[in-house]
Amino acid sequence: MKKDHLFFKKSTVVDFDFGEKTAEVFEDMLDRSVPLYRELQRMTGELANEFAVDGTQVYDLGCSTGTTLHTLCESIEKSVTFIGIDNSEAMLEKAADHFRCKSVSKEYQFILDDLNEKLDIQNASVVVLNLTLQFVRPLYRELVVRNIYSGLNENGCLILVEKVLGNDSLFNRQFIRFYYDMKKRNGYSDMEIAQKREALENVLVPYRVDENIELLNKQGFSHVDIFFKWYNFCGFLAVK
Repeated sequence: MKKDHLFFKKSTVVDFDFGEKTAEVFEDMLDRSVPLYRELQRMTGELANEFAVDGTQVYDLGCSTGTTLHTLCESIEKSVTFIGIDNSEAMLEKAADHFRCKSVSKEYQFILDDLNEKLDIQNASVVVLNLTLQFVRPLYRELVVRNIYSGLNENGCLILVEKVLGNDSLFNRQFIRFYYDMKKRNGYSDMEIAQKREALENVLVPYRVDENIELLNKQGFSHVDIFFKWYNFCGFLAVK
């Protein structure tokens, strides 16, 4: 696992992207930047196994290097097809290498596609959006969730993990400060944190918790609840 030094040196900051340089260090970035990341992976696999149905498809949208999809492969005991979709060729190459190295024997495929476009989701029992929807332009988020809902079978689930805003500005400032403290504990410098924040400013657009729930309800999900919450990170479970 290569160490994340993308923002280690002072430089002119450009918008964050998921190209080759990011793909090279992405696993380290997730481990050090996402609170309780490995526990979130375990919980995602656990929930997915509850809702997966034989003969259906399980999707990871924005699958990046394939870590979550591999967790799903290991966790789901049913006979399903695993599909990872991402718009970064560099990420999908890493994902394919990951699965080859792990000698994954279950049926799977990786697809290059843009979540901002209409997605062809079919016969799905589980769909995962793990820190992905926040990178979809707000204008298209309803369409993404609508496509997921349409492609899910009855009683299928969407597992959505997002960085979120607090409803109260006081708490929001505190939660962000606690988050940056966590990143410092994981070895990031103040400069790295500041430069990445600037790079993400126009790329990652978080919603409040209630806005995410409203988005899910509006598209027709009959059951929505929170299964994970850590300051400004939240996991939602939605069932059709």
